[in-house]
Amino acid sequence: MIVTKEQCRAARALLNWSQPKLAEELGVATSTIANFERGARTPYRKTLSAMRSILETAGVLLIDGDQTTGPGVQLRDPLED
Repeated sequence: MIVTKEQCRAARALLNWSQPKLAEELGVATSTIANFERGARTPYRKTLSAMRSILETAGVLLIDGDQTTGPGVQLRDPLED
């Protein structure tokens, strides 16, 4: 899995990032993030992959989940760095 729209919103909230901040970090228009998060459009796979990398580098873990637990997000333990 790359990243879901729900994970994107949750990760931004944990990082206290706005849509424009994530868009700037990713090098895309803010509308790309807004449209993705509201389910209007799905970015290219390479964009989603880059998004995951940026969010994880910033300090969140994107959890893929399984059949009993869905995808999720949590802050990475800073002691693990």
